[in-house]
Amino acid sequence: MTYDTAFPPQARPSIRGLAGSLIREVANSGMGRADVVPFWFGESDQTTASFIRDEAARSLGQGETFYSQNLGRPYLRESIANYLSGLHNRDISVDRIAAISSGVTGLLIASELLLSAQDRVVAITPLWPNVCEIPKILSAQVERVSLSVRGGRWTLDLDRLLDALTPGTKALIINSPNNPTGWTIDEEGVVAILQHCRKHGIWIVCDDVYERLVYDPNQRSAPSFLKHYEAGDRIISVNSFSKAWSMTGWRAGWMVVPPELTADLTKVIEYNFSCMFEPVQRAAAIALQQGEQEVARLRGMLSHTRGLLSSALASLPGVEVPDAGGAMYVFFRIAGHDDSLALAKRLVSEVGLGLAPGSAFGPEGDGWLRWCHAVSSDAKLLDGVDRLSGFLARSKA
Repeated sequence: MTYDTAFPPQARPSIRGLAGSLIREVANSGMGRADVVPFWFGESDQTTASFIRDEAARSLGQGETFYSQNLGRPYLRESIANYLSGLHNRDISVDRIAAISSGVTGLLIASELLLSAQDRVVAITPLWPNVCEIPKILSAQVERVSLSVRGGRWTLDLDRLLDALTPGTKALIINSPNNPTGWTIDEEGVVAILQHCRKHGIWIVCDDVYERLVYDPNQRSAPSFLKHYEAGDRIISVNSFSKAWSMTGWRAGWMVVPPELTADLTKVIEYNFSCMFEPVQRAAAIALQQGEQEVARLRGMLSHTRGLLSSALASLPGVEVPDAGGAMYVFFRIAGHDDSLALAKRLVSEVGLGLAPGSAFGPEGDGWLRWCHAVSSDAKLLDGVDRLSGFLARSKA
């Protein structure tokens, strides 16, 4: 049988229209090269703590390899509820908690719960590309409200955001601390946005993956919408063990939803991944119960490395390094280099420096570069800066 070549096998239009990852495009050009120092991905260079790994090994050794509940084992859900209640000084009940296989899975599930074709979603950008592309899988429309640099710091124009949150908007997606900029919302912003969204019935989907990674030593976490939750609020929080506990490869996270959504959430989890692997659940629970020292250690390292990297970059000619409140990135730009994808590829090929192009995070990010500074070696960071300095010197010449 001969098929009509005018109608080749292909995915539906909304899938074909999804943007590919420019971070991966740059990384693929340099992966496997021994002479490249990589700072392109958002993860610590430290392995997961041994007590977390040992708990997973113990579980595996005891044969805990069977299906579990869709929402996660009770011990893990209770650990998450206890952790969040203490963190935000609010009672966050177990019936609002689901354990999930990664934060990005949670963002997809939130979209599946809420969005239909042509629904309007507002996102604060620049933003990790997955967050903006996932609603498009459901054929929703995404409007971007960009952060800007004011007074040398990443800031949000709150009035502009509220103007964009018009009646009929289905959801706001907010990532704070933000990937890639590190912008972190303040309490006044949380309250204003929540009041506005209550008035218009707009869902707030919070990507809280970096909430513990703030630079202010007096803050345990970034300001949170969960702290202000009241019955009837349309708030979904998505979180992950990947960043604060250095568990990127484990693919473990959680969601907090209004209790009215729990039954439907159970169904959507069943049809996506059914349940988490139990050794991973054991590891996640012990991370919450015994991992505060690990979080504190990582936060201290990030505060140090951000200061070191920011100062070193700011000393280079034509480099702008805005300040930020959290996450694990420096988002900076170099005067005269407006095509960030081309620049990132040149840095890999010419000096072996692996950075993420700002255009990966949307059109607002073009001309910028993201540098992940979650590294334990000052020498590694400074080596990267030296490579960038050499590149700039040669480009100027």
